[in-house]
Amino acid sequence: MEMLGVIKKHEEEQVVVELGKFERKTFKNSHLQDGQEKVEEESKQLNVFFKKEALTLNRKKKLEVDGHPIMLWWSPLTGETGRLGQCGADTCFFTINRTYLHHPMMKAFLFYGTDFNVDSLPLPRKAHHDWALFHEESPKNNYKLFHKPVITLFNYTATFSRHSHLPLTTQYLEGIDALKSLQYVVPLSSKNNLRRRLAPLVYVQSDCDPPSDRDSYVRELMTYIEVDSYGECLRNKDLPQQLNNPASMDADGFYRIIAQYKFILAFENAVCDDYITEKFWRPLKLGVVPVYYGSPSIIDWLPSNRSAILVSEFSHPRELASYIKRLDYDDRLYEAYVEWKLKGEISNQRLLTTLRERKWGVQDINQDNYIDVFECMVCSKVWDNIRLQEKGLPPKRWKAEVTHLSCPAPTMFAFSSASQCPHCPQAPRGNTMRDMWIPSFQQSRKEAQELRWLVDRNQNFSAQEFWARVFKD
Repeated sequence: MEMLGVIKKHEEEQVVVELGKFERKTFKNSHLQDGQEKVEEESKQLNVFFKKEALTLNRKKKLEVDGHPIMLWWSPLTGETGRLGQCGADTCFFTINRTYLHHPMMKAFLFYGTDFNVDSLPLPRKAHHDWALFHEESPKNNYKLFHKPVITLFNYTATFSRHSHLPLTTQYLEGIDALKSLQYVVPLSSKNNLRRRLAPLVYVQSDCDPPSDRDSYVRELMTYIEVDSYGECLRNKDLPQQLNNPASMDADGFYRIIAQYKFILAFENAVCDDYITEKFWRPLKLGVVPVYYGSPSIIDWLPSNRSAILVSEFSHPRELASYIKRLDYDDRLYEAYVEWKLKGEISNQRLLTTLRERKWGVQDINQDNYIDVFECMVCSKVWDNIRLQEKGLPPKRWKAEVTHLSCPAPTMFAFSSASQCPHCPQAPRGNTMRDMWIPSFQQSRKEAQELRWLVDRNQNFSAQEFWARVFKD
């Protein structure tokens, strides 16, 4: 019960929040972890935020509601108190102002997943009130969303899953040109020379002990092959002083350091289908072979059949290390993994089609960002139903499926040989974040069940009532 109490406290205070969105940070205080991943994400979202503001000023006039459907950001991702958004031929009123809750034109509630909180929900929910979820982040940010009782509360979704109504699977990839670019590619002959002072593998992580348990795997791998680790996790090498700030992770100088390596350990913080971050795309852009651990469906998104080494294909870090050593010593074998890059040949039609057909851009001022497209998707669906009802027809009911946001329970690696390596980083002793993920996920199942029961009851409830039901047994 003591552990569950700790987990409950983590949940209520939202301690287990990995990434901080710039917009969210602007309007509320979040309990965030310091480290590389948070700052990387904030840096990326600055571009989204400023483009969002520009769109607000240019094509989204700040007007009154009049007869326009209201889209209320219940857990704000933007800070707009009220504006009209033009979505093709349709117009909706977007706001974070909860005083519109009972307005007769109130049609849809928009939720940002990381901040989806049981403390207050728009209840009772009327039959014509749609709920829409935007959640592109790691499952560790809000586990209960990843269970059927909660994800199916929503009508529309924008998540990293390809099955979502608005898939964000390629949210960290600017486009085909970024993959084909040779700007940072270091010739293999130079990389071979650099091997005199660099390890074959590089690892850069500052969010330690996440649900994927990547640090345990890398710690074991270090007993069989040399790894240069620059981040806070397992660090054994220092970046130049000017790059010590985590905000430099997208700096030209950092890119050029990473590009010198043959391989990079690209390990996600969680293992979910289609959850693919910059950890995978960045090395491909730099001409470094990613040694990837994360999305089980990654094979569907590889630029070519031989563009990454998949950890899942090796029974133990020992076997993985042996394979990397073979490629390190044999230029012909190594070159097979970068041939697609050097020739600019991307053979994956799914990837090409997804990038060509997606309606949003990444760091591209000439395209809408995915927040705008999400808002307009919901706006258009609402208008579709308004027009149906005007014709005397029943509205179409959209509903999220469990595949829109589904991840398996986290698992932990169990290795014993790391202690035999006197120069390798030792596993931390005592309670760590690593110890929390499995019980947290298990508890989140109960949280999802109780939340669904309370929402289906369709009456307001307090956080105290929710937690009482979670811990009643």
